[in-house]
Amino acid sequence: MIPVQGVENLTIAVLGLGRSGKATAAALAAGGANVVAWDDGADTREAAQAEGMTIIDLNRDEAWHGVAGLITSPGIPHLYPHPHPVIARAYMLGVPVDNDIGLFFRSYATSDFGEFDRIPKVIAVTGSNGKSTTTALIYHILRECGRPSQMGGNIGTGVLSLEPAQDGEVVVLELSSYQTDLARALTPDVAVFTNLSPDHLDRHGGTGGYFAAKRRLFAEGGPDRAVIGVDEPEGLYLAGQLATAPSDDRVIRVSAGQKLDHAAWSVFARKGFLAEYRKGRQIASIDLRDIDGLPGAHNHQNACAAYAACRAVGLAPRDIEAAFHSFRGLPHRSQLVAEIGGVRYVNDSKATNIDAAAKALQAFRHVRWIAGGLGKEGGIAAVAPYLEHVKKAYLIGHSARDFALEIGQTPYEISGTMDEAVAHASVEAEPGDTVLLAPAAASFDQYPNFEKRGEHFTALVRDLQTGSARRDSGK
Repeated sequence: MIPVQGVENLTIAVLGLGRSGKATAAALAAGGANVVAWDDGADTREAAQAEGMTIIDLNRDEAWHGVAGLITSPGIPHLYPHPHPVIARAYMLGVPVDNDIGLFFRSYATSDFGEFDRIPKVIAVTGSNGKSTTTALIYHILRECGRPSQMGGNIGTGVLSLEPAQDGEVVVLELSSYQTDLARALTPDVAVFTNLSPDHLDRHGGTGGYFAAKRRLFAEGGPDRAVIGVDEPEGLYLAGQLATAPSDDRVIRVSAGQKLDHAAWSVFARKGFLAEYRKGRQIASIDLRDIDGLPGAHNHQNACAAYAACRAVGLAPRDIEAAFHSFRGLPHRSQLVAEIGGVRYVNDSKATNIDAAAKALQAFRHVRWIAGGLGKEGGIAAVAPYLEHVKKAYLIGHSARDFALEIGQTPYEISGTMDEAVAHASVEAEPGDTVLLAPAAASFDQYPNFEKRGEHFTALVRDLQTGSARRDSGK
């Protein structure tokens, strides 16, 4: 646990008592704060109270007497589509509102840093797609190269549940727009922006608000080095704002298709090869084509971003390359589940929007595409240019029939459920095909989250694999 600094003898309120809320309350108490808390769920409040927490109804003005700050969980709206009533009350009373990310950045550095041979560093990763894979890949590379490291934030461990810093450590954080939008302190040593595509627009009041939330990671305090994906206008704009001159190598530009040989420092992938350029000269190259854990152009962008971040903390190109080969990827993100009879089964359940699904579709040939769920605003018509490799679509969930109307001449069936989609795709698939789950939709019509959807797909494929093995053995 990282005790929160600057709260000794202060009364701090916590809104939301899920995993991050409880961890925040514990870290505040460890820092000497008097913690009071509230959650909208009666069962959650009762459970927290049974654990010894002080529960106060923060919907009442008298509950705010002496409260010096409110810490809210990231999932609770603080502005759009409208602030939670407790947060709105804090605004009216002039009480500062923060989240656990802001507390982490003001508490991670301690007086112990003066005794370390190497000052610990923080790498923070944000963006629309690929940030989890990029975060996990950076963490994997650091560990493979012998650097002490921890991973947390929106992936793995909550930030305040991480261990206190040790000599030479690198903490790698995945940060969502919900987390960066409100944090009052954002001071990573290296900040990474992967890309931007429309998502969570209701929460941020539109695309501009969504990008502004991401941009805060680079504008609040400013990192020593910024790794910026420049394949979208927003990334180009951000890189341009951060660089003070063409020769400014504090900005490392990253691309998954453009040759970037004129920037002061750049890392890009073209035709399966990663290249690093500094001041117009190539200084490293890596063949990404045979790295099983990083299939497709979208993962090549993740590889470039992770490579750049690791170079920014002093790792050597060949050490990074060696670590690439031992990376096995993350569950639900272009995860190769099995190969059965020459047919690959890939779980990309995390592809919940058009951009992510399009990138997954471009990564494979001869695709049998399982798609659908709870469709997002705008439908999936924009995915049409990426369907040339789709032999057939197997549509599931609430939006299956709507999706069928938007995929043009692509052969399809309304499978309805994951069980039917996997069963039919496996029967029709031929050697060389890839059965790809890339839903382009949310999961909430049939599953509590994308993880459960991916786990169901994986379990069905494992059953196919077991049946195939039995048939091969003659049992």
